[in-house]
Amino acid sequence: MDGKLRIKISIADRVYPLTVEPSQEEGLRSASKKIDAMIKQFEESYAVRDKQDVLAMCALQFASQVEQKQIDNAIDGEETIERIKRLNSLLDQYLEN
Repeated sequence: MDGKLRIKISIADRVYPLTVEPSQEEGLRSASKKIDAMIKQFEESYAVRDKQDVLAMCALQFASQVEQKQIDNAIDGEETIERIKRLNSLLDQYLEN
């Protein structure tokens, strides 16, 4: 446990003791706040009382955000590759003349 921190994270009114790297603490605390805010939003918007359902909805929303980012990055990467190919083609034409 050299250099690790013991912290407590609260999610949905439950406390989870964790041992983490110091560099992870801020991200974990921020994530737990976002989860709690999302839980509150789901409970208010959809009148869901079962924490299991609310947590599943939160997990789905976070996972879909990650997946969408990966899709967007893949699309951006393909566009970048196409631009580089066009630039290479233009450079080739320029260098041939």
